[in-house]
Amino acid sequence: MQAGNAHYRREMDLPGKVAVLPLASALLLPGGRMPLNIFEPRYLQMIDEGMAGSRLIGMVQPSLDGAMREDGEPELCEIGCIGRIISLAETGDGRYLISLQGVCRFRLIHELHSKAPFRQCRIAPFLADLEDDRTGAEIDRPSLLKTFRAYLRANELEADWESVSRADNAMLVNALSMMAPYGPAEKQALLEAADLRARAETLIAITEMALAREDEDFGSSLQ
Repeated sequence: MQAGNAHYRREMDLPGKVAVLPLASALLLPGGRMPLNIFEPRYLQMIDEGMAGSRLIGMVQPSLDGAMREDGEPELCEIGCIGRIISLAETGDGRYLISLQGVCRFRLIHELHSKAPFRQCRIAPFLADLEDDRTGAEIDRPSLLKTFRAYLRANELEADWESVSRADNAMLVNALSMMAPYGPAEKQALLEAADLRARAETLIAITEMALAREDEDFGSSLQ
């Protein structure tokens, strides 16, 4: 796996702990790119320390059941994704505009006690994410595109279909998963899919369910 100028091939290339950014409905996948607007002081410090070190941070969603810790911070989902900071721009008003590129998913082992204002976790990386996913060749690309076209059309949304047509299966599945306007539970299901084929099948199923719900709502409004 390459992210920016760095190559990640073995477990020793990855950290055993990362600073994490909890963000609901945000999905970062291996190889995918995510733009972020960083403005909270604790996360500005996290980015500063990340840039001075490995440039790696963890993206993870707050727990889907809404559980909170005693200090008022949300509990975290068990699975997240390591991202490398591949670009950073200062806005002049105290914010950072950064771009993360996904490296590999991780399982959260436990949260660490730290004096830093941001949260840090001991993690177990998904090393298989560093290798090419051979199930990409097994994806039903026509069904995926047909389903997603129907969703965009139903919601009066547009897509750059010229770029979509040029994307390989892995890039297509991950890009559609990350851009899909679904909620935290759906995003977590896409993150936790075992491989590209399973992620594509999950995305199709979620999109078909969303279309079915919209049809039901439309029918109800006509009654």
